[in-house]
Amino acid sequence: MKSPFFRKKGNQAPPAPKPESRPRPERPTFVVGDINGCHSALEQILRVIDKHISAHSLRSPHLVFVGNYIDLGPDTAKVARHLLVLTREFPQNVICLMGNHERMLLDFLAEPGLRGARWLRSGGDATLRSFGLEPPQATPEGYAETGAKLAATLPKGLVAWMATRPLSWHSGNLWVVHAGADPRSAMETQSARVLLWGHPEFDTLQRNDGVWVAHGHSDVAEAKSSGGRISVNTAAWRDGTLTAAAIMPDGTTTFLSAQA
Repeated sequence: MKSPFFRKKGNQAPPAPKPESRPRPERPTFVVGDINGCHSALEQILRVIDKHISAHSLRSPHLVFVGNYIDLGPDTAKVARHLLVLTREFPQNVICLMGNHERMLLDFLAEPGLRGARWLRSGGDATLRSFGLEPPQATPEGYAETGAKLAATLPKGLVAWMATRPLSWHSGNLWVVHAGADPRSAMETQSARVLLWGHPEFDTLQRNDGVWVAHGHSDVAEAKSSGGRISVNTAAWRDGTLTAAAIMPDGTTTFLSAQA
């Protein structure tokens, strides 16, 4: 009988890598949670971030938005225009990811008769009203008519901007996505569906590759950082609280919040 204590070392499985204890982006990084049409909260969090940058003399920080800029709240039009300008003025510093609400809007514009009901159930009616349109009758013809009106009303370049939003961004061992990631798969191989809608094991199974994932999508009462996950969606559309995580190259994470 062969004893397991005398197996050759060459036959042993390599040990799993130990997770990094902290997220360490290459530059100061601010990750902003879901805005969902709350423009006053967006303005407030930008002021809070500016003060934090000045107070700590931070150089060339990254500002990463996790997606879900639209729907639910009253000011989608203002939020969309604001972020469109920010990314054009500061392309090296401001990153806006795609969220599942942006994906639903794009799908609605492409196939309004098929996609209208789902988008409207998810808060699309607030987006329509922010652009001066009323929700349609719940028929394929009603959705198609409203889809055409919305496409003609949206600011020039906004649809193309939304369609080209990246699904993820990373620096050092920090990755930022909208909804989550499959903890058993490398970040480079994650599917669009998982990044936009989440994964059932994301909240319970810790990664073993040292990656930290900052994300929005799932509501949390308070922003938190643990187990390789940084959650920043405090549901601004519900009570006006918008949160950002200030993540430094030395591994420290500070949560900043603003109240609309």
